[in-house]
Amino acid sequence: MDCDFLSDLSWRGLLHQTTSPQLAAHLETPGRVAYCGFDPTSDSLTVGNLLPITLLARWQQARHRPLVVMGGATGSIGDPSGKSSERQLLGLDQVRANIQSQRPAFERLLEFSGRYAASIVDNADWLMKLGYVELLRDVGKHFSVNQMVARDSVASRLEGREHGISYTEFSYMILQAYDFLHLNRTAGCTVQLGGADQWGNICSGIDLIRRIAGREAYGVTNQLVTKSDGTKIGKSESGAIYLNANRTSPYKFHQFWLNAADEDAVKFLRWFTFIPKGRIEELEASHAANPSTRGAQRALADEMTTMVHSAEEASRANECARALFGGDVRSLDARSAADVAQDLPTASVRRAELAVGGRAVAEVLVETSLASSKREAREFLQSGAVLVNGEPAVLESLVTVASLLHGRYAFVRRGKRQWAVLQVID
Repeated sequence: MDCDFLSDLSWRGLLHQTTSPQLAAHLETPGRVAYCGFDPTSDSLTVGNLLPITLLARWQQARHRPLVVMGGATGSIGDPSGKSSERQLLGLDQVRANIQSQRPAFERLLEFSGRYAASIVDNADWLMKLGYVELLRDVGKHFSVNQMVARDSVASRLEGREHGISYTEFSYMILQAYDFLHLNRTAGCTVQLGGADQWGNICSGIDLIRRIAGREAYGVTNQLVTKSDGTKIGKSESGAIYLNANRTSPYKFHQFWLNAADEDAVKFLRWFTFIPKGRIEELEASHAANPSTRGAQRALADEMTTMVHSAEEASRANECARALFGGDVRSLDARSAADVAQDLPTASVRRAELAVGGRAVAEVLVETSLASSKREAREFLQSGAVLVNGEPAVLESLVTVASLLHGRYAFVRRGKRQWAVLQVID
């Protein structure tokens, strides 16, 4: 699917700045190379990292070559942009392990074969070979400390006397600029993509290429994306939403998008998905006319889960949601039950404790915060408002080993939508 990269970003509301009016003409020639850097400080990327990955995918759709740069060297230092304090430094072995763990996210969204094949490189391969004196002599002399101090990422830290900024992080922009120079020399990379907070670092790289190599390079920044309430995307009430299934289950991932606010769902369809423009506009119009159907959220959740995991996982996530909504949790297989349990308020009990007399459902309601007191729990039970693993519970009901789903779970529903789980630990 071909597209005009800049026009597409503009329609999506993502285009923030470009470094030169000549960029559009530069992109008329297919096969241009652009890179975006990723920070391997965790074993999984988060939803917040999805936007730069999709930018590289859109770049590829526009008949250009995307280059993923993993910060094997810079990731062990930490980019000060957007940070109020210095990061904890990671060991090189941990950084390398994180890079390998993050690779599948890129392989899901980018094509690594064909004429415009994507590539993944690690900046440790060249930065670790640089000598300190060599870096100062050949690269550092092209940087003005006055300009470096004026960069937003540095200035904001200098104003905060409590934390300040170390020389290590202060040097980050020099290393990132050198990345751009190295990739320009070795891979013909002429464009760097990044968030609006990367503008200064991108301009430093462009200036370094011009000074040392005598060539033109360009930068494109996207709007920093936030939810309608102003908070960063990628967080839920229970923490970060990861792209690796072992950190955030596909069901929980699906639920994150399904629970998007009305205003956010419409924006997220443009920002993150590859749904055709005409279809997105249809969804927007339908959502505006009847937001209560939550059609935008459902399309968003299905598309994002399919992109990051698979169509099978999107289908499984919908089956889990239907089981909860309908109360038929016994239809969940063991894996789905585990995924659903991960996303619910949880209380734990040892198997041996359940084997001796069981646990009163009234107590479980209080332990899982479905009831504020035992008195309230009894009222819920007497009114028939409680189900345990899909079966009606009464005042005398107990959770026993025999009543557990898959030998481990007691899913408790109060009313139509309030869920919790009692989970057995051995």
